[in-house]
Amino acid sequence: MRMVDLIEKKRDGKVLSKEELDFIIGGYTDGSIPDYQMSALLMAIFYQDMTDEEISHLTLAMANSGDIIDLSSIDGIKVDKHSTGGVGDTTTLVLAPLVASVGVPVAKMSGRGLGFTGGTLDKFESIPGFKIELSDQEFIDIVNKSKVAVIGQSGNLAPADKKLYALRDVTATVDSIPLIASSIMSKKIAAGADAIVLDVTTGDGAFMKDIEDAKRLAKTMVRIGKLAGRQTMAVISDMSEPLGEAIGNSLEIVEAIDTLKGNGPADLTEMCYVLGSQMVVLAKKAETLEEARGMLEEALHSGKALEKFREMVKDQGGDTSVIDQTEKILTAKYEIELPAKTSGYVTKLVANEIGIAAMLLGAGRKTKEDDIDHAVGIKLHKKIGDKVAVGESLLTIYSNSKEIDAVEKLLYQNIFIGDTPKEPILIHDIITE
Repeated sequence: MRMVDLIEKKRDGKVLSKEELDFIIGGYTDGSIPDYQMSALLMAIFYQDMTDEEISHLTLAMANSGDIIDLSSIDGIKVDKHSTGGVGDTTTLVLAPLVASVGVPVAKMSGRGLGFTGGTLDKFESIPGFKIELSDQEFIDIVNKSKVAVIGQSGNLAPADKKLYALRDVTATVDSIPLIASSIMSKKIAAGADAIVLDVTTGDGAFMKDIEDAKRLAKTMVRIGKLAGRQTMAVISDMSEPLGEAIGNSLEIVEAIDTLKGNGPADLTEMCYVLGSQMVVLAKKAETLEEARGMLEEALHSGKALEKFREMVKDQGGDTSVIDQTEKILTAKYEIELPAKTSGYVTKLVANEIGIAAMLLGAGRKTKEDDIDHAVGIKLHKKIGDKVAVGESLLTIYSNSKEIDAVEKLLYQNIFIGDTPKEPILIHDIITE
C-alpha cells in the first residue's frame, strides 16, 4: 500500500476503505508518512468530502492511535458532554455537579482553551488549590464515591488527532466537516464514556456559523457515535450572543455557583436543563426527558446540586470557601462600566468579537504558551431583547489595567441597539438519529 496511491484515490473522489484509513493514520502517527503527503490528503478530503462510513473508519483509527480509557470499573452508565465551543460557555461547570447530583456518573476529561477565554480546566483552576491532574485510580475512585470529577486529558489520548489538528491549522483545512467530526469524536470515544451528549453551537460566536453546516456536523457525529457503539445525541444551540452573562474564568465560576444556587441567567439555566435531561435519559436514570428535567429542577432548587459542586471541589483539593465567599476569586483591580450611548433595545451582540475583547483583557490565549489572567473578563448586564436607556451600564469590564481603550472601542462596535425588541433563540434543533 502506497500513500501516493491513496492521495490519488481520494483526489479523484473515490472511497477509502477501513484498511486504507488504518494504514494512513498508523503511518502518520508513527512518522512513516510525512506531513507533505498528509497535507495533500487533507486537501483532497476538504474538496471531495467523505462518506459517513469513511468518517467512522477515520474516527476509530484516530481513537485507536493511543490510549483508550477504561472506565468499566466506574459503576453505572458514564455519560460525557462535549460542546463545539462558544463565548461564555459555562455549561460544564454547572452540568457536571447538577447531573451527578441525581446519580449519573460524570467522569469528564476536558481541555484548556485557545482563543476567547480559558477552557473548562482553566476555569476550574480559578478556584485556589483545585487539581486537574489526577492519577487514573484517583479519578475512578472519586467518581465511584462522589459521582463526579473533571480532569485534564491523558497525554496519549488520540495522538493522531493532535498531529492532524496542528497540520489542519496550517494548511487551511480546518473547515471540513469530516475532519471536524472525526477530531471531536475520536477524543470522545477514546475517553471511555458509554454515551455522549453533543452541544453543537451555531452563530457568530461558534465555529459553525451556518445552521445547515451545524446540522450536518451534528448528524455526522451522532452517526459516528452510534457506529462506535456509543449512545449519542446532539443539541444544536445558538451562539449568536454569549451564553449567560459572564465571559472570563473566575467570573464564570461565580456564575456557575449562582446558577447552582438558583440565581443564574435564564439562558444558561435552560441550556443546562436541556443538555442535562438528555444525559439523565441516556444514563437510564429517567425514562422521559420530562421526568429527567423534573429531577434536575428538584436537585437545583433543593440545594443538592450546589452541595455536589462543593463535594467535587473538595475532592479535587479546591478551596470550598469560595462557594460562599465568591469575592475571594473576583480580584481584578478595576471594574469599569460601559454606558449605553443610545436608548432602545439590544438587537445584536456579536459573540466572537465580545470574546476577543475578553481575550485582550487577558482572559484567553492568543497562543498556547500564553498565561491566562483568571480574574479578568466581562459581565454583561444587557442581552438581546433587553431594553436600555442612555447612560445605563451595558456591561462591566474586569481588568488589571486601566489601558482598555481598544477593548471599549471593540465592545461598542459589536453591541447594537435598535428601536424594535428582538426575541433571542436558544435551541435550534435536537438530533437523535
